[in-house]
Order: sequence, then structure tokens, then C-alpha cells
Amino acid sequence: MEKHDGPDAGPGRGGGGQGRIGDQRDPWYDALASGWGELDGTGVPASVTPSPVTSEHHGASPADIYLEVQRSEAFQEVRSRYRRFVIPCVAVFFTWYVAYVVTATTAPGLMARPVAGAVNVAMLAGLGQFLTTFLLTWAYARHARLRRDRAALDLRWAVFEQKREQEQEQERQRVREVAREQEVER
Repeated sequence: MEKHDGPDAGPGRGGGGQGRIGDQRDPWYDALASGWGELDGTGVPASVTPSPVTSEHHGASPADIYLEVQRSEAFQEVRSRYRRFVIPCVAVFFTWYVAYVVTATTAPGLMARPVAGAVNVAMLAGLGQFLTTFLLTWAYARHARLRRDRAALDLRWAVFEQKREQEQEQERQRVREVAREQEVER
């Protein structure tokens, strides 16, 4: 078996097929987020914003699609679910952290009080900081999985479909223009 390097090294590494990187049929591909530091084939960094000429002649630009989705009720619901979870969690954790720091500096006697053997209140509170960090991380991941991921995926799929329909319409217009040019030449 030979080792293959380069852009056509196999599936998922730029090779052919539906799973290749940058495949427009992939709903997880984001043209606006891609291209950072990538070359466009001519040795020039790829543009990450649509050209104004393209958007003028072919209806709504990708930015218009994203703005439409951002204004949608479904997107606002996903954002409000996110805020309803994150803002209280940040407030509680920040309060807990500040209380720990303030207590450690203003009440060293309380923090030095032994609980069991060499373990004192400060050690338990410090370990509690780590424990709450892990618990909040777990709770955030669970909340995202149960309350936001499906709705966000549905929104992403809707944007993908709108962009695909727009590209199909652009292709149809291009074919019509080419056909008109060929008729004029005859």
C-alpha cells in the first residue's frame, strides 16, 4: 500500500465525493466562515464576502439570507433559550467566585478553620470552584443538546436550502444568458 499525500489524499481530505471539504451540498459547510487564510487557486487569499456585482444581478445575497433568518421567530427563540440559561449561570458563578475571593481576603480566620484533619474551609471552597465549573460545563452541554441544537440545526438547514435555491436560480439565469448570446450570434 502506498502513502498518498496532497489534496486528493482520500475522502474528507479534499478528495472527490460528497464528503469532501468545501462541498456546497454539505449543510455544515459555511461559505462565509471558510476561506480564512485559504487560497482561491490563483495564489490569492479567497474572498469571504460576496462581491457586490454578484449580489446586484442575482437577487438576495447570502448576507440578506442570514439577516432574514436572524429576524425570524425561530432564531429569536434559540437566542432567548441561550440567554435564559447562560445569563443566570454566569451571574450565579460570578457571585460564587467573588464571594470566595472576598471571603478569603476579608475573613482569613474563617477560611483557615479546619474541617477534617488538614482540610480547611478554603480548600473545600477552592475545590468547590472546580466542581461548579465542571457542573456548569455539563449543564451547558446538556441544555444545548436538549433545548437548542435541534432548532439551530433546523435553522442552518433552512439557510442551506435558501442558498441552494438561490444558486440554482443563478445557474438558470446564467444558462438563459448563454442561450440568448448564442441566439444573437446565429
